[in-house]
Amino acid sequence: QVQLVESGGGSVQAGGSLRLSCAASGRTFGTVGMGWFRQAPGKEREFVVALKRSGENSYYGDSLKGRFTISRYNVKNMVYLQMNSLKPEDTAVYYCAVSEDSFCTVYGCYDETKYDYWGQGTQVTVSS
Repeated sequence: QVQLVESGGGSVQAGGSLRLSCAASGRTFGTVGMGWFRQAPGKEREFVVALKRSGENSYYGDSLKGRFTISRYNVKNMVYLQMNSLKPEDTAVYYCAVSEDSFCTVYGCYDETKYDYWGQGTQVTVSS
């Protein structure tokens, strides 16, 4: 059974930074594809970034590139999402997810239907 636990969310003013963490058990991030998604109130879930099995990131959602950075720490089987220059429109619940789809593990996927396991989410609130 795969379990994902996000942490690191909170409240920050516009222009600030947060680092989200995703801890996995039951799978090693080096064997699966991984992604971060977010969902703002009243909106559909939105793709943020995908991480290939190799550890190379692929796909950043539009408007996020240059502000958000994904990284992986293999020793602790953790993935991080560093978020800088935060804007009020970044306010959302952020989810990490794992995909065992063969294509997604190699190339990364932005399609949430390709992800098999999800964490419970962590709230990020950015005030102006």
